[in-house]
Amino acid sequence: MNIAFIGYGKMGKAIEALALERLHTITARIDETNTSTLSAFMADVAIEFTHPEAAFTNVSTCLKRGIPVVSGTTGWLHHLPEIEQLCNQHNGTFFYASNYSIGVNLFFQLNEKLAKLMQPFQQYTSKLEEIHHIHKKDAPSGTAITLAEGIIKNNNSYTAYQLGQTTNKQTLAIEAKREGEVPGTHLITYTSKVDEITIKHEAFSREGFASGALAIAEWIVANNKKGMLSMADYLKF
Repeated sequence: MNIAFIGYGKMGKAIEALALERLHTITARIDETNTSTLSAFMADVAIEFTHPEAAFTNVSTCLKRGIPVVSGTTGWLHHLPEIEQLCNQHNGTFFYASNYSIGVNLFFQLNEKLAKLMQPFQQYTSKLEEIHHIHKKDAPSGTAITLAEGIIKNNNSYTAYQLGQTTNKQTLAIEAKREGEVPGTHLITYTSKVDEITIKHEAFSREGFASGALAIAEWIVANNKKGMLSMADYLKF
């Protein structure tokens, strides 16, 4: 499989190491120094981990060129309707996940089930906390947003989320911390006057994210997948 990396930071390099072990070919490594090559590279699939400001241009350029895209860039999803339109127009492939770890996606499901269970028990207040490395630019994380949306969808005590503290009982508070080189930790708590329930996912390294992204790229190419895709399509939840 021929792979192009759009964004060649720590995540791109982690995925590349696994890809080379599996005998894939890297046809392009695009970062801020050579963005002009975005319209010229050839690949079976592009793996895009960049910045919110660059993601829309990166993804739309690939779709117009008929190159499937696997993206993990967060903080730009207000552009998704435009991407869906381009995907349909060019019979393209776009796979997005806020987190490519299999464990995190199982955690998403656990979060939704717990939110539904807690629905009748109004004495509990929920809070979400996420911790990431100091280089992460967006807050809250895409994973935290997915978790918050899962709670809101399954527990009508909450109608919105907010970064930081809130006095509105229907708004879910998200605390974002940036510490050292933490790959990613997410905690959800339900607290009452007498006790507290906590679920937590902690990543030990970037390998779980990298292996998931590569496996999905392989799945797309091997099966000639088309359209707007997500982890629900891959894991068949």
